[in-house]
Amino acid sequence: MRVLRLLKGGLVLAGVGWALVAGAQSASAENPQSNARKSEKAQQVTSSAQGSSRATTAKSQGAKGPQQAKPNSGLQARSANTAQRAAQTSGSSKKKPGSVAVRRSTSAGNVVQARSVSRTDGGLARASFGQRAGLHDTADPLDLKSSVALVIDQDTQQVLFSKNPDAVLPIASITKLMTAMVVLEAGQSLDEQLSITQDDVDTEKGSGSRLRVGSTLSRGDMLHLALMASENRAANALGRHYPGGLKVFVDAMNRKALSLGMTNTRYVEPTGLSSANQSSAHDLSVLVRAASEHQLIRELSTTADASVNVGSRSLQFRNTNGLIRNPSWEIGLQKTGYISEAGRCVVMQAQLAGRKLIMVLLDSAGRYSRIGDAERLRHWITHSLPAAQAATSPAAGG
Repeated sequence: MRVLRLLKGGLVLAGVGWALVAGAQSASAENPQSNARKSEKAQQVTSSAQGSSRATTAKSQGAKGPQQAKPNSGLQARSANTAQRAAQTSGSSKKKPGSVAVRRSTSAGNVVQARSVSRTDGGLARASFGQRAGLHDTADPLDLKSSVALVIDQDTQQVLFSKNPDAVLPIASITKLMTAMVVLEAGQSLDEQLSITQDDVDTEKGSGSRLRVGSTLSRGDMLHLALMASENRAANALGRHYPGGLKVFVDAMNRKALSLGMTNTRYVEPTGLSSANQSSAHDLSVLVRAASEHQLIRELSTTADASVNVGSRSLQFRNTNGLIRNPSWEIGLQKTGYISEAGRCVVMQAQLAGRKLIMVLLDSAGRYSRIGDAERLRHWITHSLPAAQAATSPAAGG
């Protein structure tokens, strides 16, 4: 009886649907414009009524339990295909980590020539010139992370340690030592007020600065910030305010390098942001020796920190070389440098084991590795050098 009542209900709903269809057809002559809409609505009601009837029948069969409903294999197949397509779409749209293929570079006349670098998925090549040239494959007794290293006794010119000393690489902010020398040797007033302009803003690497456009400082303060805190805008402003302008200043930098015998050195700007500013460890040891003759460069480059008045503000700056604050070191002159093409770099003049030494470390891989390399060299010089000097001083280029 329950089954008959359910079936009867389904038939009643179906009958209602057919009645609506018939009504729509009879009304079409009176209102032909609404014929299509009413007919479509009637068909939808009919389909709904038929679906309700099928659902009622299925429910009654389930209550009696003569047989279980079969799984809808067609629906499952469509779901599987949809999931597969979604996974494929997701996989194709998800960016893979940028992979970089670097062609092996060669060196001609000790000058590193970095060839073209291919890139995929917009991934920029971050390898330094030294890494591209394979200089990090050079073994050394101290397992340094720097691909280039040189330690020289400043008084005797004796080479105590060398690793790829003639390889020519970008030198980053070590450039500022030459900038300082050219400024001082020009005899310009250190009290003259210089202004930071838009021309001093870094368009090479997009780096920031605490010296806002419009800031005014003395030439002496600009020089101090360039050497101690490696301030790029200060260094560029020093070059701009040179007699004749920036181009004449860069020409003076290159003339000074040649006069010192730095034949593998080239400058294109005064900050070091350009990877075209290049030199070798041997040339930089000459630069350190020449710069150390200027007492002011020694003092300004080794200040641990300083407060500088910039308009109504007082800004605190710290030395970029943490070894300045290390009591184990007696540093007479220093300069750090970093751009991705150059790696981490540092040059120093320091008193170690009773000697005045010049130390050059270029293209160090790792944020703190240049400091670690300097500590390894200090420990080796103070503890192991006398007994092992002959065996651990590789030939030039080794």
